[in-house]
Amino acid sequence: MQIGLFDYHLEQGRIAQEPAYPRDSAKLMFVSRKTGKIEDGLASDLVKKLGTNDVLVFNQTKVMPVRLFGQKLTGGKVELLLTKHIDENTWEAISTPGLKAGQKLEIGVLKAEVVERNEEIITLRFADRGEYLRERIFEFGKTPIPPYIHSLKTERELRRIYQTVYAKREGSVAAPTAGLHFTKEMMIVLRDKGVQLEFLTLHIGLGTFRSVKTEKIEDHKMHTERFSLDEETARRLNQAKTDGKKIISIGTTTSRVLESCVDEGGVLSPREGETGIFIYPPYKFKFVDQLMTNFHLPKSTLLMLVSAFVSAPNTKEKFTSFKRSLIGKAYAHAIEKEYRFFSFGDAMLIS
Repeated sequence: MQIGLFDYHLEQGRIAQEPAYPRDSAKLMFVSRKTGKIEDGLASDLVKKLGTNDVLVFNQTKVMPVRLFGQKLTGGKVELLLTKHIDENTWEAISTPGLKAGQKLEIGVLKAEVVERNEEIITLRFADRGEYLRERIFEFGKTPIPPYIHSLKTERELRRIYQTVYAKREGSVAAPTAGLHFTKEMMIVLRDKGVQLEFLTLHIGLGTFRSVKTEKIEDHKMHTERFSLDEETARRLNQAKTDGKKIISIGTTTSRVLESCVDEGGVLSPREGETGIFIYPPYKFKFVDQLMTNFHLPKSTLLMLVSAFVSAPNTKEKFTSFKRSLIGKAYAHAIEKEYRFFSFGDAMLIS
């Protein structure tokens, strides 16, 4: 399948540069796979639309300030993005400019050495470790907001707004952006209404945000990302499914965990490890009933996942191209109605 099938044009002015305030005032498009109907609303409308038959599943990963600036021992400046935590003093990273194995770096008071290079990914070993290293990363690091966001906000403010209100487990280099539309008050009201709220973890890394550079998407290699789905959560979700409740995945990363842990019979198993699952048409979803997601970049793996969700065998519509699909029509509607796109933008709920 050619990468060009997942392209579309977007004016720069449609890219959100800051989140809606309050968070639940963001636009939320409601898209029905069954009828093809597209309706406009707000994220706050979820409070009145959801009830005791609904289960919301969230990714509780927490973004770390993992964009670091340092220098080589020769004096040359280096920018690093730590992409995966390996152990108490080792990270995978990408760097600008590229670095070679054996090169040593200084990042504030931290010292590190490149111990391996694999294509664009380097393995970085710090001289310090554990909690001290974590504290220094938080001291010197910057929030890794996407390059298309040009924010004038302070680092302190960015750390607050580029984080879900339920973030709990540190380790991500990007926020699970569908969750940015929930406030603490909204989640309390949903729980009080009887909506079931469940949490899992996927630490977002290169697997999610790395662009597809191959002409055929089947040739694209997904980098693995760490995730966990604990036993009690899996048990409750399986019971909810048995009871006929709707499983609503908040974000593509949540969907990737659920689909990584489900068997052919539609039963989840608790798992902890790494997933490189790459979802694109004609993938059949085995556990997710509905998906809440932001508007994604052209030719991205996230756009491919959403395209699969609205296409056969999940619906009667065979996928031919993004633009001709239901999701393509929804994006065209969003552009016409001036929705805001990408990480700080608006969202849709696909039922």
